[in-house]
Amino acid sequence: MISQEKDPGTPATPDAPVGTSRAHPVTLREVAEAAGVSTATVSLVINKKKNARIAEETRERVKTAIRTLGYRPNAMAKTLVSGTSKFIGLVADGVATTPFAGQIIHGAQDEAWKHGYALLIANTEGNLDLENDAINMMLEYKVRGILYSTWFHRTTDIPETLREADFVLVNCFSPVPGAARAVVPDEAQGGQSATEILIRGGHRRIAFINATTPAPARDGRLEGYRAALEAAGIAFDPDLVLEAYPDQEGGYGATAELLKRGVSAVYCYNDRMAMGLYDGLREQGLSIPGDIAVVGFDNQEVIAAHLRPPLSTVSLPHYELGAAGVRLLLGLDEAPVDSALKIECPAIERASVAVPSKA
Repeated sequence: MISQEKDPGTPATPDAPVGTSRAHPVTLREVAEAAGVSTATVSLVINKKKNARIAEETRERVKTAIRTLGYRPNAMAKTLVSGTSKFIGLVADGVATTPFAGQIIHGAQDEAWKHGYALLIANTEGNLDLENDAINMMLEYKVRGILYSTWFHRTTDIPETLREADFVLVNCFSPVPGAARAVVPDEAQGGQSATEILIRGGHRRIAFINATTPAPARDGRLEGYRAALEAAGIAFDPDLVLEAYPDQEGGYGATAELLKRGVSAVYCYNDRMAMGLYDGLREQGLSIPGDIAVVGFDNQEVIAAHLRPPLSTVSLPHYELGAAGVRLLLGLDEAPVDSALKIECPAIERASVAVPSKA
């Protein structure tokens, strides 16, 4: 290849030292003039064309001019040439405004940075027009791919515009098996871990207060409860499965019916329900865990760690969901062919379940 250099002569004196404000961004031509070379040579150096016949001294002179002038390459121009960018998009329906689910963003952002990408985030609050605009904008920026996330675990329809990109569903999945890569919490494993906390505490008559609202979590957490009982040799009793609305009032309202069952321990669908159950049990003069042990699900820090006693629970792995989504997108991890990649929900044991006596 023929060299693109000009006679260097005496390099031009940069007209704006580092730290000096300028009326316009530094151009490629200004760098070329400062280094005493052609704009083609500057472009070859910037794009690290190793096969270009450019003397090392000339390369260094160009790099010095770039540093001195504070030149920044045009990222959009490079994107048009390469067909992709160093951005990963994240479109969410409410993750950014939900404290514990916001960890999805943190996990995705940290993993993206680790691999040299920046995250573009659009929080749509469920507005379909805004969602469509956000995806179109990301397509225009030629993002490496898009993470499409929901703030609670559920099935989702895949927007048509999303199909124009490489994408991964996070905390949601397509109802059509194999239609899209997805990463979700392992609800059944989480339900089993929650029940096992109580079994390790010596309990055998264990109730489960499930949610009334249909959701993958409702089915998976019940499945895990039954699996833990079976593994421990405890017969499943359908009379010990109650249903309530998954909030504090739901847990409180279930207290009276629960006490008719003569149980020694309760696993609640979520931490808010457990918080209501705490109130109901105390009104009946019962202590936790002395009279009844309680386990929740979600590990909402503003609830679980600050109840008295602190609540044993299972954590939803939001941070790891975001990180795993990026890894799937970049091809660093593989998803099962006909199902979502399931992320473990770790158990958090606190004082709401008494440690069994060793005596």
